[in-house]
Amino acid sequence: MGYGAGGFLVVVGLILALAVQDAVEGVDLQMIGWIMTIVGVAILVLTAVTLNNRRGAGSVQTTTHADGSVTERRTSHEV
Repeated sequence: MGYGAGGFLVVVGLILALAVQDAVEGVDLQMIGWIMTIVGVAILVLTAVTLNNRRGAGSVQTTTHADGSVTERRTSHEV
């Protein structure tokens, strides 16, 4: 999923919860709207956390040897 799916669920959920006045027998559209909104917000938060973890800080260790050659070693610091 991602930001698009989460945003879509939030928008449709809020429309169902706050703007739709129609009634369907046996279905509570307002409750479905609030559930969709909560799920959409959860998807947005999980997407943000997941993408933030992938970017973890890293470091580069550079070594210059006597012959003038340079060696780089990259490490990432996962949280």
